[in-house]
Amino acid sequence: MQSIRRQFPILSRKVNGHPLVYLDTAATSQKPDSVLRAMTSFYCTANANAHRGMHPLAEEATKHYEHARGAVQNFLCARSAPEIVFTKSCTEAINLVAKTFVTPNDHILLSIYEHHSNIIPWMQTGATLHWHNLHDFEDMLSAYPITLVAITGQSNVTGRQPAVKTIVDTAHRVGAKVLVDAAQLVAHHPIDIQELDCDFLTFSGHKLYGPTGIGVLYAKEEWLEHMPPFLGGGGMVHSMSDQSFQSLPLPEKFEAGTPPVAEAVGLAAAIDWLTQFSWEDIETHEQALITHAEKLLSTIPNLNILDQSPRSGCLSFTLSDIHPHDLTELLGKEGYCLRAGHHCAQPLHRHFGVTASTRISFGIYNTTEETDLLPTVIESAKGKLLCIL
Repeated sequence: MQSIRRQFPILSRKVNGHPLVYLDTAATSQKPDSVLRAMTSFYCTANANAHRGMHPLAEEATKHYEHARGAVQNFLCARSAPEIVFTKSCTEAINLVAKTFVTPNDHILLSIYEHHSNIIPWMQTGATLHWHNLHDFEDMLSAYPITLVAITGQSNVTGRQPAVKTIVDTAHRVGAKVLVDAAQLVAHHPIDIQELDCDFLTFSGHKLYGPTGIGVLYAKEEWLEHMPPFLGGGGMVHSMSDQSFQSLPLPEKFEAGTPPVAEAVGLAAAIDWLTQFSWEDIETHEQALITHAEKLLSTIPNLNILDQSPRSGCLSFTLSDIHPHDLTELLGKEGYCLRAGHHCAQPLHRHFGVTASTRISFGIYNTTEETDLLPTVIESAKGKLLCIL
């Protein structure tokens, strides 16, 4: 573990003289040296615009960019590289599907566990939205003419993991397509896209120990072939006349503009770094962290952990009479970085009857020792805030 932590430069930082305890990986992960070096090396030795130009740098940049696509393909076990489309984020990837695959006549089924990024794009399509709470998924699926199911792979609030494979199989039996928002899932558990058999899957690089500014859309090639381009511009045109154009084949069809080459390089490096570890070891380590944190938090009076279902990656809680924003501000001064708010998941917070919560989320670099003092620092912050109140 110490060897792993030494690869993350930011973890040596101090905040107000206190060691940094980063417990906000669900928002964004920290980056290992190998990712930072890979991106710096690209900028120093091969920086050029991919898929544009015949000079050596342009050809090297293109090679780096397409190598990254291949790395994602292998990571997800996708059938072919053209099924991998680079976007700037998971959010943009979901918007791409919403704007090119869905019509106002469609009926979309969402769970209350969804992030706003997997809600608002569907609202903007004019399609009819229906909601389920996981337990009534099959009832809702049979009650309405559902054409697409959008489901999180792992809640960014509670860490709960829906039975995605069962959801995909059940939806397909009635002819509905399925999009999986894997933003929270992708760094904690393996994904075999062929076994899962979903129609679309999205994630962001920055939650996978990679850089910000790059996301991934996986889609079955048959759907991508029929979807119109999401953005227009350079890099996606095969030919054009005064009044019309013909787009390039997949995946360039959906990658208008200068591609995020350095970010793709960083993502490939992050995948290479993460896959040196076994998924079994990652899952065992992170589950131990969650179990330890739950045990410690249960000792704090008037603290309520949201959702008692099995979880992965994160958990959220409320503390009577203490607003999460106030609590995390004080904890931050002690070096503890936690998230406060509705975590872009207002429907789920309404379901739990609260407006906000405090979230603890873990990455591969966290240790049980980092959580040992949580009861002490939370109780101390609570005491200070109650004195003010």
